[in-house]
Amino acid sequence: MTAKGAPGTGSGLLEELEWRGILHATTPGLPARLGSGEPISGYIGFDPTFDSLHVGHLVPIFGLLRLQRHGGRPVAVVGGGTGMIGDPSGRSSERNLLDPATLAANLAAIRAQLERFLDFSPGAGAARMVNNLDWLGSLSLIDFLRDTGKHFTIPYMLAKDSVQVRLERGLSFTEFSYMLLQAYDFAHLYRELGVELQMGGADQWGNITAGLELIRRTSGAGEESHPAHGLAYNLLLTPSGSKFGKSETGDSVWLDPGRTTPFAFYQYWLNMDDRDVGTYLRWFTELGRDEIEALEAESAVRPDARAAQRALARDITARTHGEAAAAEAIRDSEAMFSSGSIDDPDVLRSLFESTGGFRFDPATLGLGAAAFLAEAGVFPSRGEARRTIAGGGVTINGTRVSDPAFVPEPFAGEWLEVRIGKRRREIGRRAG
Repeated sequence: MTAKGAPGTGSGLLEELEWRGILHATTPGLPARLGSGEPISGYIGFDPTFDSLHVGHLVPIFGLLRLQRHGGRPVAVVGGGTGMIGDPSGRSSERNLLDPATLAANLAAIRAQLERFLDFSPGAGAARMVNNLDWLGSLSLIDFLRDTGKHFTIPYMLAKDSVQVRLERGLSFTEFSYMLLQAYDFAHLYRELGVELQMGGADQWGNITAGLELIRRTSGAGEESHPAHGLAYNLLLTPSGSKFGKSETGDSVWLDPGRTTPFAFYQYWLNMDDRDVGTYLRWFTELGRDEIEALEAESAVRPDARAAQRALARDITARTHGEAAAAEAIRDSEAMFSSGSIDDPDVLRSLFESTGGFRFDPATLGLGAAAFLAEAGVFPSRGEARRTIAGGGVTINGTRVSDPAFVPEPFAGEWLEVRIGKRRREIGRRAG
């Protein structure tokens, strides 16, 4: 294994990964292979458990994107077969197994999302997406044990970190076998599609090297030969130490706008801590080194302007959801957090759709502000609504509410803009 920063990694791809702080390790022969000038095909696997990828998948997505930009051929392997098994790496429990119909729907959705980042148009460097169920589905147990299992010892498999961390808590034979299935994937891709490189997070290194071992043994290569290669990325962790990809509430931030709206997606990146934004600019944008360093310098002088966060949020939202959706998210964000009241129905409609506003029954307005807001779900109870109103913390359609019995008048007979404290704003729309 060649550690980050080792001499001889003169490839443009490896140099870029290094300055971006992404490169963890490579196998010894990769720098020379990349430096040969011959295009290389490389793959990364994606879990098809859901019908959408999430921001944690941006690490492998940008891995393929940068490989393609540097002249490589990216292959996205969606685990329709291994998704029925589960990978123990980085997990504390076994995942649910998926039926074929669900997997097929998930694969179609994932392909559409990958097309936002990778170029699938015909050509020598065209991206390709394959489903490992296509070759694992017809694999017999006898053939698998005879042709793959015989090349691995139990001590070799037990020594892998992904297995060690699960032994005490329990690891099924199903998940224990995942390493061999992923190794089979790499060997199949190497043999049938000429894929020489597997990429993945540092926690996937054991699975990557298992594939390299299987290729070496089944290709007739000698002990010192390196017919295939591996590349690992640093693990990107949140301040709490968990793998990157969750919101502050612990929920996934999805690439599907039906699961996470472009507004919420934009806000996720806009709210990044000053300490992290430089890292995320390097990992999740194609901005150059000088531009990123200039943004960091500007943020150090004027942190309240959040220039780096705005550049990050705009860039990744536009790439994920398109320029129009990014522009709308920025417009809605500026309106949502402006100091003045909003009475434009078009702006209110956009904010309602972007933020998931509340519906209200006009008949409940007569109950008074406290009861109405509790009925609409803006407050969990009438008591809390009354206390907040008494403290001067509620404004409805630009009017500071001091009386719990206040009856609000909707804008244009349809809209309510409710501000609670300095940071919370809720948009209500008449039901029906």
